[in-house]
Amino acid sequence: MQFADVKNDVTFRKIFGNEQKTAPLISFLNAVLELEGDHQVVNVSLANPYLFPRISGEKGPILDVRATDQSGRKFVVEMQVAEKKGFDKRVQYYLARDYSIQINRGEDYPLLHPAYFIGILDFSFSASGDYHTRHLILDKATNEHLLKDIQFSFIELPKFNLAIPDLTTPIDKWTFFIKHAEELQFIPDYANDDEGLKEAFLEADKHKWSKDDLIAYDNVSIWEGDQKQELAAALEKGEERGMEKGREEMIREMHKEGFSIQQIAKISKKSEEEIRQVIDRQIDK
Repeated sequence: MQFADVKNDVTFRKIFGNEQKTAPLISFLNAVLELEGDHQVVNVSLANPYLFPRISGEKGPILDVRATDQSGRKFVVEMQVAEKKGFDKRVQYYLARDYSIQINRGEDYPLLHPAYFIGILDFSFSASGDYHTRHLILDKATNEHLLKDIQFSFIELPKFNLAIPDLTTPIDKWTFFIKHAEELQFIPDYANDDEGLKEAFLEADKHKWSKDDLIAYDNVSIWEGDQKQELAAALEKGEERGMEKGREEMIREMHKEGFSIQQIAKISKKSEEEIRQVIDRQIDK
């Protein structure tokens, strides 16, 4: 068997966004949210991941997976490979949208159902050392949990370091699959106890994919590689600009302290003309 990288958008949607095979998503939701007994997700229906703006100018988010269970609860599941500016605000905005659009103006608020955001992150996000964190709205003094309808869960993959013998909980097993499936050549025995997780492994087996799926998978991988290279290049340029700015500041300070042009040029390893240009720019300001 040859398993695909679950973090790839194509793989992720094949496993968690398949309307015909919802067992993996159901198992995953129950594992992450630690749902048991009558509170478990039994069946789900998937919604269009594209939320179009309701008014001109309003942001229209694109989500990985949006689902509703048998009791009306809403779930937003997102795979985020790289940290982006404003990520914390974006996930709150997305979930608030899914929560609020359940009813129209004039309808009763009791018709609203709980909404849950689950973020699988390939970067560290919280200050906690735990790879799995859940965020609730609690009373600051008493920890009373009155406002229960909106919750956030995050799985931070860099913090997950368990090996197969150490997997004990359903969320441990799911996180190992998401992080390490690409490195495996067979379905681990632990997956046989969970029909949804076993189905996820089967869906991730590239030997069963169509040619179009494989091409799309490779295209996403290439795009993600390009994005990482662009980011690395931007950081390198930023560091270079920062170092140059620091050198220019040093030159100006030395000039203020009475060092000669020749002395500054020798210390900074720049030409005397470059030193004069730096000093002149400061004077012009």
